[in-house]
Amino acid sequence: MIHYDVTKTMQLALARGLAGTTAGTGATVNSVLPGPTRSEGAEEFLNIMAASRKVTTAVIEREFFETVRPTSLLKRFATTSELAEFVTFNSSPLASATNGAALRVDGGVIRSVV
Repeated sequence: MIHYDVTKTMQLALARGLAGTTAGTGATVNSVLPGPTRSEGAEEFLNIMAASRKVTTAVIEREFFETVRPTSLLKRFATTSELAEFVTFNSSPLASATNGAALRVDGGVIRSVV
């Protein structure tokens, strides 16, 4: 997935550059890096997998985090509301000192500290 990695890196660099361009204006530019999220697509995936195996979506979700995303500290999909609340806070004056940052909201999937 080199194409994905390259475009994501470009987006982060662009956001950091825009943050520098708007320095001193009070505007902030940050990048939000979400992890596994219970979006419509994730719901559809869970429902299809559960129906095909005749188990609940909770079973599929548990297995997903045991096998596909074992480094997750959250051990479940984040909700879209949780992501929205994170973005809302980081778009508010309360987060005015955060600028040019790549902000992970991934449930702890990425193991590195920085």
